[in-house]
Amino acid sequence: MWIESTIALKFLRQGAAQTVLILVGIGVGVSVIVFITALIMGLQSNIVSRTLGTQSHIRVQPPDEKNLMPPAQDGVTTLTLEDKRSQRLRSIINWMQVRDTLDTLPEVTAVSPVMTGPGLARRGDVFKSISLVGIDPVRYEKIIPVSKDMVSGQFRVGAGDAVIGKLLADDLGLRAGNKLRLDTGLGQSAIVTVAGIFELGVRELDSRTVYVDLKQAQSLLSLYGGVTLIDVTVKDIFAADVAATRISRLTGLKAESWMETNAQLMNALSSQSVSTSIITFFVALSVAFGIASVLAISVTQRTREIGILRAMGTRREQVMRIFLFQGAVLGLVGSTAGGLAGRGLVWLFNTFGPKLFFIPLPTLLIPAAMAVATLAGVLAAMAPAWRASHLDPVEAIRYV
Repeated sequence: MWIESTIALKFLRQGAAQTVLILVGIGVGVSVIVFITALIMGLQSNIVSRTLGTQSHIRVQPPDEKNLMPPAQDGVTTLTLEDKRSQRLRSIINWMQVRDTLDTLPEVTAVSPVMTGPGLARRGDVFKSISLVGIDPVRYEKIIPVSKDMVSGQFRVGAGDAVIGKLLADDLGLRAGNKLRLDTGLGQSAIVTVAGIFELGVRELDSRTVYVDLKQAQSLLSLYGGVTLIDVTVKDIFAADVAATRISRLTGLKAESWMETNAQLMNALSSQSVSTSIITFFVALSVAFGIASVLAISVTQRTREIGILRAMGTRREQVMRIFLFQGAVLGLVGSTAGGLAGRGLVWLFNTFGPKLFFIPLPTLLIPAAMAVATLAGVLAAMAPAWRASHLDPVEAIRYV
């Protein structure tokens, strides 16, 4: 192999101009692969983090209520006109046992029981429709860290204290320390102190959400000791649908993952991933064609030298290895330069870019791009290598 590598490197040095040009082409291609892949991954990570920053990965709820239909008698055909049942506010049966069971699952990172329902917020003669959310603050903070988004006051829930969204506070003219009347329309009402105001950046949440203590929400919604859903987060957010299916089978409850409730977002992320794969494929293809064309020209230019090598006893396998080695060297050196250039582009974007989001550079991205380029170089060299190894020595030496 030492002889083949020595001859291959000599051929590359003799065609220095061609070698430099193809190395530049490979470097540009690999840098594009690295930068575009990192950019798309950063964009996806930013979108997912923003989406999941205001919701749980999985929501566990009571199963939908359905009408019980009497069985048809044998030999009798019945026609049924059925109206779906209205879904009333219900508690999860044995929710404490369900919570404790979910705590033991290895893929689950946090579990928080929640009591939620509609209500009205009143200040003076102004009424606003709200979503009343009763929580256990310690557990809920592991799901959605509301305390990090406080713009006024403190995240303090309990003992008559509530935390409300910024847009709702603006509409009602409230600030931290003011009183607010809550009414659920079920004959229950309470006056709470606005302990803090948050801004999650989602208009629907900032304009309607009121966080109160779990027990107070149970009292206001007339579901004493109950919870309407259990929020769950998992280690692998892209395996949330699998975890939701397992939870549903384990508990018999309705479990919806964020992937199900954000189907359009998942379609967009899938489209971005497909776009990245297509870009990577065509860039790798262009790199392969570039290497193949250079080596094909090299075979034509060095036909006489190849003939002399064959006449001196060089085997066909050795001739093939000469050109395969050239393809591997071109792919490896060009991809190394391209990987460094791609890393530089990512650094420039993060340092001097528009600061819309941060582009992470996965540890294995550059080695993977280099491996793809090197493999493309070897595969591209196979056709020229086969042609060179099958040249007739007599005809090759006569070639001028």
